Amino acid sequence: MLDPLQLLVLAGAGFLAGAVNGVAGGGSLISFPALMAMGYSPIAANVTSALATLPGYVGGLVGYRDELPAVRPQVPRLSVVSACGAVCGAAILLAAPPEQFESIVPFLVLVSVVALALQKSLARRVGGDRAAGGGHALLAGQFVVAMYGGYFAAGLGVMMLAVLGTFLADDLHRLNALKSALSLVVGLISALCFSVFGPVEWIPVAVMSLTGLAGGRSGVVLARRVPPHVLRWLIVGFGLILSVALFVR
Repeated sequence: MLDPLQLLVLAGAGFLAGAVNGVAGGGSLISFPALMAMGYSPIAANVTSALATLPGYVGGLVGYRDELPAVRPQVPRLSVVSACGAVCGAAILLAAPPEQFESIVPFLVLVSVVALALQKSLARRVGGDRAAGGGHALLAGQFVVAMYGGYFAAGLGVMMLAVLGTFLADDLHRLNALKSALSLVVGLISALCFSVFGPVEWIPVAVMSLTGLAGGRSGVVLARRVPPHVLRWLIVGFGLILSVALFVR
């Protein structure tokens, strides 16, 4: 059983994770370390975070309902690709030895942060693909990101936003709407796999899910008031700190 202070910490982490996911992605970079700080193993923290952040994506999607029609044509094909990738990633996580996952976690966090930091540079290098709506490169990139998300929940939104921003010529708010929809697909598929086969901690899931839903809606309100580049670099800075902490852990 968790004491009141632990429940309060989880509630706060859930709200912040939902808010960050609503802003620009990367909320699991808050919920994942919060769960590890509570003493949960990396795999338990990972699968629990994956389930706990789902409502935050729902809240973010509701918040971006005005932007969603503009990106709706991209949703069906990318949802199919995302579902396939999520199944592959979740299967690899559940089948691999736990110590393998623990050793690779710091690198996964670092990769997600670097990808977001280099998003604009990558976008300039593939300008032709962006003009054509991403093409096969977008589908391949989304499959890899969804597989990453099925394997490691933390940083999914960051990675996905980096890929979408690289291959689609659109503003951050519409990309966030698309990211929220696709992250929800990945999260739902992963949650189904983890609920049946994974070491889910259900009390943290319940607490963080409720506050994450409110946080996701609040994050969209914040995103409309803060410059996108400021949000991006705040998340990059936090992710770098977390990555260093995991390397020296």
